Amino acid sequence: MTGRGKEQQDGPRDPRATLALLWGEQEKPTRGPKPRLTPQRIAAAAAELADAEGLDAVSMSRVAAAFGVSAMALYRYVPGKTELVELMVEAVLGEGPDLSAVPEGDWRAAVREWTRQCARVYAAHPWMLTALAMRRQIMGPCQLHWLDAALAALEPAGLGAAQRHRIFLLLIGLVRNVTQQRRDAEQERDAEWDRLAGELLARHADRFPALTKAVAEGAFAPDGIDPLEFGLDRILDGVDALVAGRE
Repeated sequence: MTGRGKEQQDGPRDPRATLALLWGEQEKPTRGPKPRLTPQRIAAAAAELADAEGLDAVSMSRVAAAFGVSAMALYRYVPGKTELVELMVEAVLGEGPDLSAVPEGDWRAAVREWTRQCARVYAAHPWMLTALAMRRQIMGPCQLHWLDAALAALEPAGLGAAQRHRIFLLLIGLVRNVTQQRRDAEQERDAEWDRLAGELLARHADRFPALTKAVAEGAFAPDGIDPLEFGLDRILDGVDALVAGRE
């Protein structure tokens, strides 16, 4: 981004302005024509572009073109790409997970459903891996709804707030890791790549004995096990042990 007529470099951020934008608390103009666009419409269009072409494809000019306006016109609604990405995350997260079908008090079922729904959002919008790694310090209401729902799901386990938050970090870490694995697998699913990697490892087997043995024993062969469910079971079993220890 190189300048406000094409793209601008994000300058120092005003946290209050960013919070107002994310929470819909900006001052509404009292005069003049009704705004043609909204930050939410712009974010939805940007998210569609990222879904189709990746986050790197998103620019103020590309998004503006979807509305038939200049990039300059978008700055009336969104200060820059950093804020746009934050709005995009809010747009795809929605109002949080729906755990209404989970039996009351069944924390394992609630946590499992929360994690599955979170994983589906990431699978549909893998650019979130990059968007949420941008050292975002300000969270919007939709992102907080997901955190709130996770903490609430764990309440019946009887753990302290700090422990529940640590478990949330394990769960979101699992979702992000599995999303990354699946994205990498889709990009590298190539028989020629596998053949070359196998030949390379065979030539250097003496340098990596444990890895060579694991490969020979089928460590990396498809086994039909869902990595999300496998990891989730291990986390839930660990939480069960933590709860039992407290009791």
